[in-house]
Amino acid sequence: MKQLARRAFHTIAVPQDLAAVTHVDAAGENPAAVGVSDQTVERIWRSVERLYQTGIHPGIQLSIRHRGEPVLHRAIGHARGNGPGDQPDTPKVAMTTDTPVCYFSAAKAVTALLMHMLAEKGLINLMDPVAYYCPEFGRHGKRTITIHQILSHRGGIPAIPKDTPIDVLWDRDEIWRLLCDAKPVEVDGAKVAYHAITGGFVLQRVLEKVTGASIEAFLDQFLRKPMGMRWFTYGIAGPSLDNLALNYATGPRPTFPVSWVVSRALGGDIVTIEQVVNDPRFQAAVIPAGNLCGTAEEMGRFFQMMLNGGVWQGRRICAEITVRRAIQQFGSLQIDRTMLVPMRFSAGLMLGGNPVGIWGQQSRFAFGHLGLINKLCWADTARDISVSLLNTGLPIVAHHLPALVRFVYTVCDEFPLIPDAQRPLAVA
Repeated sequence: MKQLARRAFHTIAVPQDLAAVTHVDAAGENPAAVGVSDQTVERIWRSVERLYQTGIHPGIQLSIRHRGEPVLHRAIGHARGNGPGDQPDTPKVAMTTDTPVCYFSAAKAVTALLMHMLAEKGLINLMDPVAYYCPEFGRHGKRTITIHQILSHRGGIPAIPKDTPIDVLWDRDEIWRLLCDAKPVEVDGAKVAYHAITGGFVLQRVLEKVTGASIEAFLDQFLRKPMGMRWFTYGIAGPSLDNLALNYATGPRPTFPVSWVVSRALGGDIVTIEQVVNDPRFQAAVIPAGNLCGTAEEMGRFFQMMLNGGVWQGRRICAEITVRRAIQQFGSLQIDRTMLVPMRFSAGLMLGGNPVGIWGQQSRFAFGHLGLINKLCWADTARDISVSLLNTGLPIVAHHLPALVRFVYTVCDEFPLIPDAQRPLAVA
């Protein structure tokens, strides 16, 4: 019966001894320094173990900082070899805190900040039309669509044309040609429609036009190297590719209408998505909205820098006003026309809400980004935390959702709201 259930729900074989597949970076955890109790650490980690025990995620990484100090830095499961379709004798590679994982759409938060940094440097104005910098984009009525609209998912080009070959995703010139030839669904920016892949390519083109350098080089110079990241790159190529965790289509296969929403948002069914994201060409490509790779700690470091008002370990990465502009809500809470759920966006990030939001209860001052629904990367100025939960399952609607929600609730519960005067960065 257990084997039948695993096949039906596409789950992994969960070891009885969780300690045997748990990696704790003890040197990277210092909860006592900021008054976080062992009980808090245990309760949060137990919520992660419960998520792992659903069998939906072959591997999970967690990094949490409070008041700038790392309090949890752990991993559980496998990076490769324990997927739903893997055989018992398939070689298994343990998931560690150093294993790079694809952030998927959480990459949008990083790409967005790069654009805000361009504005800080005076190289662009976010309210300018994209066509001001790249005239060819203005075809078919897109001449008034602004950079800000693209960042806030109001650019009118939420998806690449139907029946576009997957190979186009790693062909920079062809994807740009398709986006320039695309006809927008609207141009006034009045409605939100999540741009899963398209917006990143538009932002990349603008950045490269005004800097004369690649987006990889800009990221490297102004974020990755100054912050001491080992990974944190768009894609991973060459010998290092073997370090990258694989992703697995887990959980029940979506049926209509969920399958329709998935195909509308991502351009294919979940099995096709699994094949694409594990394709070495995707893994080595530069897809600014969807394939930044790194560890949970590195993404947590990024959000901690934003909590610090643009400073990392005494080094200024960007101006505080740049961070504030990046996290300022744009427009009201709306039903997203792509994902068909209510969302609050800034120019590049997903925002929390009261009494409950995407980042938990009483999360009005939280900002972050999801990656393929299950990867959760955020910061909460009202709790002074940065959180990065990465995982390698690709479920859509499955039995793990209560455990995933419980994790977010537990984090918010264990780090209560702090007085306004003690908050590192207030959001209006």
